[in-house]
Amino acid sequence: MAQKNKLQFIILGLLNQQPLTGYDLTKAFDDEIGEFWQAQHSQIYPQLKRLEEQGYVTHEITVSGEKLEKKLYHVTATGRDLLHEWISIGTPDLTATKDEFILKLYFIQTNQDPRLREMLTEQLTLHTAKLTHLQHRLESVFPKPATAKQHYGHYLILQHAIGRETYYVDWLKQTLQALPKKSE
Repeated sequence: MAQKNKLQFIILGLLNQQPLTGYDLTKAFDDEIGEFWQAQHSQIYPQLKRLEEQGYVTHEITVSGEKLEKKLYHVTATGRDLLHEWISIGTPDLTATKDEFILKLYFIQTNQDPRLREMLTEQLTLHTAKLTHLQHRLESVFPKPATAKQHYGHYLILQHAIGRETYYVDWLKQTLQALPKKSE
């Protein structure tokens, strides 16, 4: 099975949870999926069209308010089968993350580089905010441990993201503390 286009599987997975409009799918990337996968509005709608042409999704027209028509997409049985097959295949490739900060850090030559403290401090602020956001998401989406059973994969992803950000924040703090003082 060709796995190059993972966006199609994300869309199928989201639609397998519940029927959604294109707008709802776009919002899912802002609210949920965006924690670990990015997609733009300009990618989602053409992908929906391809999935529908291939028979993996279908849509119905719904009316919101008095005149606003929306397409509500549903996954088909064929789409469910494709999603099931994709989930069942192993994931042996570790994918490198595209972290621009880490890339820039790679080119810093010495711990005395005057840019380093500011770079690390900026990242500490950003990753601390992201950690706080993830912790609030976990509390709001899964307020009781029993609620995690219904969407266990989502729960695991949030736990993983919190662990990753906790490590990142700790690493940044340790790295900042280890930098030589300005007079050294």
